[in-house]
Amino acid sequence: MSVEVERPPAGGEASTAPLIEASHLEVHFPVRRRPARRARAYVRAVDDVTLALRAGETLGLVGESGCGKTTLARCLMRLIEPTGGAIRFEGRDISHARRRALAPLRRQLQMVFQDPYASLNPRKRIEQIVAAPLRVHGFGREHARAEVHALLARVGLRPEDARRFPHELSGGQRQRIGIARALALEPRLIVLDEPVSALDVSIRAQIVNLLDDLQDELGLAYVFVAHDLSVVRHVSDRIAVMYLGKLMEVSPAEELYRRPIHPYTSALLSAVPIPDPRENRARERIVLQGEPPSPIDPPSGCRFHTRCPRATEVCREVEPPLAEYVNGHLAACHHPLSVSADEVRGARRSAASPLSSGAELPEPPTDH
Repeated sequence: MSVEVERPPAGGEASTAPLIEASHLEVHFPVRRRPARRARAYVRAVDDVTLALRAGETLGLVGESGCGKTTLARCLMRLIEPTGGAIRFEGRDISHARRRALAPLRRQLQMVFQDPYASLNPRKRIEQIVAAPLRVHGFGREHARAEVHALLARVGLRPEDARRFPHELSGGQRQRIGIARALALEPRLIVLDEPVSALDVSIRAQIVNLLDDLQDELGLAYVFVAHDLSVVRHVSDRIAVMYLGKLMEVSPAEELYRRPIHPYTSALLSAVPIPDPRENRARERIVLQGEPPSPIDPPSGCRFHTRCPRATEVCREVEPPLAEYVNGHLAACHHPLSVSADEVRGARRSAASPLSSGAELPEPPTDH
């Protein structure tokens, strides 16, 4: 079971309501030996995920490769049909909306892809690429051309770049084109699927600063998918940690880095490079043993128990709920880190049915 990540206060202002929210979302891909045959099994790429995002907020989505974060992001965009659960945009259920009903929503939901070259048509000039969404939504040729020049200026490119082809631009310039195209229809939400992972370090900083400026100027909401936890910390208001299709932890960004609760999050953070070598030597590096289990046949109980150094019998038998601790910090763990006994008891009360088997969240060990 899951708990809601966001709880808008009753009677609050409209801005406190979620812009987009997922409730018990599932995405399962069938596994077939032949296309016409019945599915023999399912890849559980996203499994019972509940979260919400407010206007103007940035949610960082992190985890190992194959954990389901990109699938979740594409499902929120309705580029992938959900298997179960619900997606609501501004309170409207869009989980299974058809193409005609989704058409006006496409203006509000845009995406920037990981590879800034593969996401651009190499046979078209930049002006044609950026103008494409404008033309689809009814803009005239001259109006679209003027908008393209304004968009290029907004993302830090020159008007003459409009006549160039993608291969004539650098990686950072191509990613700026992808951002300009996403901004063309004045969206409310942009999903950024590892937008800086293919760029040099110095260019990453420029793109991240551009995204920050655009968010402040336009009031955009971002879902920022990434592996680089140092970048995620810089751009995110909240961070959600995924493992094998499940949410392990959701927290305000600084709270997560200061005090991770889930052992998996702690292991991820231990791999982040630290500029000060003295601090780096003093920090314990947590190396997880083994490989993530197959999402076709995930383990019972806690998905992470096969690699967790703190796992016990209850972890193998009972799936932990996503329970709330303090400061809006949620974690799904039977043996949480860095928490007091009072916080564990509060987390136990926050879950509607903490452990359906009757087992209890154990008291934290004395060394944490």
